[in-house]
Amino acid sequence: MSVRINRRHFIAAGTAAAAMPFLSRSASAQAAWPSRNIRMVCSYPAGGQTDLLARAFGDFITRQVRQTVVVENKAGASGSIGAAEVARAAPDGHTILCSISTTYVMNRVMMKNPGYDMDRDLTLVSIIPGAGLPLVASLASGVKTLDDFVAFARKKGQVNFGTYSAGSVPHMTINELNKQYDLKIEPIHYRGEAPMWTGLLDGTLDVAMGSYTAAQTVLQGNKGVVFAVHSKKVAAIPDIKTLPEQGATSKFFTVSGFTGWALPKATPQPIVDRLSELCVAANGDPKVKEVLSTFVLDPALGFKESNALYQRELPTWIESAQALGLEPA
Repeated sequence: MSVRINRRHFIAAGTAAAAMPFLSRSASAQAAWPSRNIRMVCSYPAGGQTDLLARAFGDFITRQVRQTVVVENKAGASGSIGAAEVARAAPDGHTILCSISTTYVMNRVMMKNPGYDMDRDLTLVSIIPGAGLPLVASLASGVKTLDDFVAFARKKGQVNFGTYSAGSVPHMTINELNKQYDLKIEPIHYRGEAPMWTGLLDGTLDVAMGSYTAAQTVLQGNKGVVFAVHSKKVAAIPDIKTLPEQGATSKFFTVSGFTGWALPKATPQPIVDRLSELCVAANGDPKVKEVLSTFVLDPALGFKESNALYQRELPTWIESAQALGLEPA
């Protein structure tokens, strides 16, 4: 599915550039990019968080440059279809990938041949750190804290814990909780968050874990209660402690997923830097702010910050993913 975003020219006079530091760059880089419309390949379906972020940031970029950003959804295979297409594209900055940490990190463990190599084929430009993911228990469980959950799991013996896909953050969370507390939590994998939360609503699941926004179907219906959050607190529920704050010790509980933009590996650094600057500048745009607020997300990071965070957290992601013991497909 493709959507063309309306463009609006901006005045590139020197005085305007001086007033907008994020657009500062050499004259040669300015002349070289973009020279035609930009394809932003979103490797997940239309209407979801990744897609909405791609469109909001794409619209902002369109309004800052002389070319139109066209968002194309190339979903499938945990984002690998879209990522492989961008990896094969000309490294001239006119094809951009918008995807999530599953595509950038997990596929190297979960897939024998995803069709691209993150280290060899793509350059990470900017990332939006993921929000804390709430763990929601059914009201019938009586769970209100992590200690309550551990006691409930030991008493019940087998707990049905919903995830939105195999190899996801909830799946790895289950594995780490089982190891630390010697539990027998059973992961129940769904194809996305919507059916997972329905599973909690209809009593199939004892617990589920996903985004705070999507969990509203359960929380507003008074069918479940948040007893912990993964990695970092959620501003809307500040009294709910993180897993580490409640005694969970795995390093995995200190990292979070992310949404990010990448370019083909050989793309010239001035173009990488300019796109990164535009992503950071987009944080101040009302439409972008609305999407970030909707999904309780932090602002986009610049090139250096994004890659430093990625490299710092990558080993923990890989270690936790490999501990799942899943055979690459």
